[in-house]
Amino acid sequence: MTNAVELLKSQAEQLSVPERADLALFLLHSLEPQEAGAEEAWQAEIQRRVAEIRSGTAIGRSLDDVLSDLRMRYP
Repeated sequence: MTNAVELLKSQAEQLSVPERADLALFLLHSLEPQEAGAEEAWQAEIQRRVAEIRSGTAIGRSLDDVLSDLRMRYP
């Protein structure tokens, strides 16, 4: 690691938990390439899912089923 990275890490340790979370989110977002139209596509998908839930056409699963599947997949 470079000296700059080590300095940033030592400074980050002094931040509060919310500040570190904000910094982590910033760093993660900085690693993701920006795809044209991605934000709009996510907003459209969110609106579609909300509309399904509100109209009663969404097919849900119980929490127990979801947790059971996750436990089997990630023991």
